[in-house]
Amino acid sequence: MTRLERNVNIAAVALPFLGVLVAGALLWKHFLSPLDLTITGAMYMGTAIGITVGFHRLLTHRAFQTHTPLRYTLAVLGSMAVQGPAIDWVADHRKHHTFTDEEGDPHSPHAGQAAGLTGMARGLWHAHAGWLFSTHGQASSKRFAPDLLTDPGMRRINKAFPLIVLASLAIPFALGLGIGGSLATGLSALLWGGLVRIFFVHHVTWSINSICHFFGSRRFAVEDHSTNVFWLALPSLGEAWHHNHHAFPRSAFHGLRWWELDPSGWLILGMARLKLAWDVVRVSPEKQRQKLA
Repeated sequence: MTRLERNVNIAAVALPFLGVLVAGALLWKHFLSPLDLTITGAMYMGTAIGITVGFHRLLTHRAFQTHTPLRYTLAVLGSMAVQGPAIDWVADHRKHHTFTDEEGDPHSPHAGQAAGLTGMARGLWHAHAGWLFSTHGQASSKRFAPDLLTDPGMRRINKAFPLIVLASLAIPFALGLGIGGSLATGLSALLWGGLVRIFFVHHVTWSINSICHFFGSRRFAVEDHSTNVFWLALPSLGEAWHHNHHAFPRSAFHGLRWWELDPSGWLILGMARLKLAWDVVRVSPEKQRQKLA
C-alpha cells in the first residue's frame, strides 16, 4: 500500500469519527432534529443497500441479475458508503472468500495472529480496521474481478469514486439547506447525514469482518471461523448471518430460517416480484440439511 493510499484511508476513518465526537457534543444541549434524523436514516439505508445488495450480493457473488441502469445505481450507492471503489471492494471480498481465515485473507482476525488475549485483540483490530492501512484495496482486480474490468460503465464508476464521495457529503448538505432553509440546517445535515452516517455504515460493515469471524453461532460444516450474530442482523441489513453466507456464498438470502431477519434478501425478493431481478440464487432446505455440521 502506498503512503497516499494509507493517508487517504486514515482520513476516511478519522473524519467520520471526529464527526461523531462533534455530534455527541452538540447533543449535550440540542436534540437531533426530525429533519436530521430523516436525512441520516435515508442516507444510511441507501448507502448500506448499495453495499449489501449492490457491492456484495450482486457484484461480488452474482446472487441475482438486474437491469444495467439499476446495477450501476447500486454500484454508485455502494461507492457513497465510502468503503473504496467498487472494483477494489469486489476484488478484496472475493480474495477473502478464496483464502478465508488463512494466509492471504485481507482481513481475517485469525490468520497470522498469535494465541492468547493479545493475539485475539490484535486479530480483531486487524479485521475491523487495521487492514485498511495495510491490505485494503491491494487484491488483484485482474485476478479477482475481471468481469467488472471488462465493463466500461463499472470502470467509469470506479474511476469516479472521489467525486462520488463528495456527492455522498454534498447530498445531505443540499437536502438540509433546501428543506431547512438555512446554512445551519445544511451543516447539521452534513454532520449527521454525512459524517455520522458514514461512521455507522463503516463500523457495521467492518463488524462483519471482525465480530462475525470470532463470536456467534455456527450450524454448517465449513472450514473457516465465520459466525452468525443475531444482534447485528438488522443494522447490517442481514449481512450478520455471515456463517450462512460462507456456507452458501452465492445465495441471495443470508437469513435461511424464518426468524433470521434479512432486509437485503427481502429487497431482492421484492425486486424479483417487480421483474427488476432475475436468476435469483436460492438454497433449498435439502441442500441446507446436507451441509449441517
